[in-house]
Amino acid sequence: MSRRRIGFWYRLAAVIAKPWLIVFFKRDWRGMENIPTDGGFITAVNHNSYLDPFSYAHFQYNTGRVPRFLAKYALFKAPLVGALLRRIGQIPVYRESTDAANAFRAAVEAINSGECVAFYPEGTLTRDPDQWPMAGKTGAARVALLTKAPVIPVAQWGANEALPPYGKLKLFPRKTFKVLAGPPVDLSAYYGLEPTAENLRGATEAIMDAITELLAELRGEPAPTERYDHRRSARARQTARRETVTESAGSAGSADNADDADNAGNAEKSGA
Repeated sequence: MSRRRIGFWYRLAAVIAKPWLIVFFKRDWRGMENIPTDGGFITAVNHNSYLDPFSYAHFQYNTGRVPRFLAKYALFKAPLVGALLRRIGQIPVYRESTDAANAFRAAVEAINSGECVAFYPEGTLTRDPDQWPMAGKTGAARVALLTKAPVIPVAQWGANEALPPYGKLKLFPRKTFKVLAGPPVDLSAYYGLEPTAENLRGATEAIMDAITELLAELRGEPAPTERYDHRRSARARQTARRETVTESAGSAGSADNADDADNAGNAEKSGA
């Protein structure tokens, strides 16, 4: 299977970005030997800072296998942004598609053509209070089972210390961008099975377990036993808010009833 060459525009972006990354950040890179030398593959990466795509891309660019990131198809329709995304080979995701597999058709085509497609399975910056990976979405697993391409888990740490989630940039003292790529995740137990929610969730959990294990190695501390689930947490907060509103309404109703009773009692006394 072939591997895609690094194009002019991708090289230009690297020429612009790399000097700044080298000047402002130290590097601790491990596991480059786990990046396939040819053929299509998937990387599944944790996300804890708006800076970490640069940290991860710098790491993988130096392996000679450049990552192609996923972006909403709507961005490709914008005149300037869309042209730039196409020139550096980014991958559209057709989220408006009613067919989940069809939404990732461009990613599947890229992998089958010998490219690397990078997924952030969490779908957004981690909301975990201690910045461990959250529960993942099933897109990476779905594409992996469609293509049977290797899934390389990648953990990173350090970009979040320079730019914390939803925080301010702190360049000094210089932070170390740590990136660790692991061996392929074994998803063979799911090959040939129907892509049911249960099977996709199982494959996704295997991917997230591998990323979390690598991150624990980078951080030098054990990972939590239970993975943070942002959607479950959001539902719990909504339920708590509804209960609070109900309790407040009940308290207000009790107070109104008490006031009515007092008024009625005063009226009876006045009549007497």
